[in-house]
Amino acid sequence: MTSTVLIVDDEYAGRQTLQSVLEGEGYHLEMAENGPQALEKAKALLPDVILLDVMMPGMTGFEVCQRIRNDPQVAEIPIIILTALDDRESMLNSLKAGADDFISKPFDRYELRARLIGITRLNRYHKLVQERAKLQQAHSQLLGAYEATIEGWSRAMDLRDRETEGHSQRVAELTVQMAMAMGMNPQELVHVRRGSLLHDMGKLGVHDSILHKPDKLSDEEWVLMRRHPQLAYNMLHPIEYLRPTLDIPYCHHEKWDGSGYPRGLKGEEIPLAARLFAVVDVWDALTSDRPYRRAWTNENALAYVKEQSGKHFDPEIVDLFFKVIK
Repeated sequence: MTSTVLIVDDEYAGRQTLQSVLEGEGYHLEMAENGPQALEKAKALLPDVILLDVMMPGMTGFEVCQRIRNDPQVAEIPIIILTALDDRESMLNSLKAGADDFISKPFDRYELRARLIGITRLNRYHKLVQERAKLQQAHSQLLGAYEATIEGWSRAMDLRDRETEGHSQRVAELTVQMAMAMGMNPQELVHVRRGSLLHDMGKLGVHDSILHKPDKLSDEEWVLMRRHPQLAYNMLHPIEYLRPTLDIPYCHHEKWDGSGYPRGLKGEEIPLAARLFAVVDVWDALTSDRPYRRAWTNENALAYVKEQSGKHFDPEIVDLFFKVIK
């Protein structure tokens, strides 16, 4: 990537000298003949470095440097001051004005090239750090948008079925606690939480007459209801960032003994996240009011979970659930 150098000198000979020193070094060179022109070009070009002469009529290099440092648009541009004033006071004035480096005239061309390489390298690093910070901020904002979208979908599903309002949030929180107790890493926990929130996404494809039916479902209605894990998979799989979350929406109705659906997976064929979620999902369903029954007591629900160990649920997960729930 070519670095742009803005050369500011009121004398033609001075500009030509710097051009002859830097030509062939891989820089794009721009010229300014006075202070106001330097300020204008700095804003228009945003150069990688400015080589600034001090002794100029109207506006000295010190003044130009101060003006640049006070303008947020160009304040970060590195400035090397070039001057025939070879004394300590001039050097201090240069630094006080905001210069990054100071070279006395007549300068050694090799020293100038070396200083310029150093300062452009630092500037590129600074820009890289800024770009990385911007990318991280954009990434965080994108993740925030992802999470807000998932939360919105989850609330929409719960609101559709008023009897289960808050269910998705509750099961997500408890399943994440279970996953933490299992020692899952932070990225795995993110997928577990998302999958828990979206576990019933497929019910969007189930007719309200079935979803809201106050009585037990007929055999034909159960066939339609049991399609919702496959529907969830079909809906979410095309969304790349949600694919790692699919274990729960797709497999949370599989059973340890192989009698579940949609694929009849058995034992450890069932993904771990789905095995964790299955216990939590049943627990929350039993302890919540539903259209066809009142909520069970905690005691009765815990007894049912224990009784289903090795049948519906992974026995090790049941043991973990009892530790976490207490």
